[in-house]
Amino acid sequence: MPKTLHSPHSDLLPSRLRELREARGLRQQDLADRLGHSQAMVSNVERGERRLDVMELHRWLQALGVDFLRFVRQLDEELREQAATPLDIAKAKPKRRPHRSSRQDALRVIAAVGELMEQAKPKPAKSNPAVADA
Repeated sequence: MPKTLHSPHSDLLPSRLRELREARGLRQQDLADRLGHSQAMVSNVERGERRLDVMELHRWLQALGVDFLRFVRQLDEELREQAATPLDIAKAKPKRRPHRSSRQDALRVIAAVGELMEQAKPKPAKSNPAVADA
């Protein structure tokens, strides 16, 4: 299954949270103060580098004065609209094992390389008995 940390679907939530904050005229630091977190944490969420669990999202929306259920319904509608447009994730073909003949070809290549390496080894010099007796 493909990872979804940086997909068009996963980018929707952080962008909506940023839009809500900006619409209320809040800086990241202002929201961080309301949440009791650092500005860096708010930035990481809005950039999609950190995810929120459901309870964190609920608290986040409360800090922004947004109704949780209404927000989730709207987010769900947008996600469904995106899903209606092909994303090619569901259509991605699973990786298949190579065909048997491909594996056999690979084994043949490995064997041929082994033979070439054996042939390339330097051969020991033959001793000449005539030279050895002199």
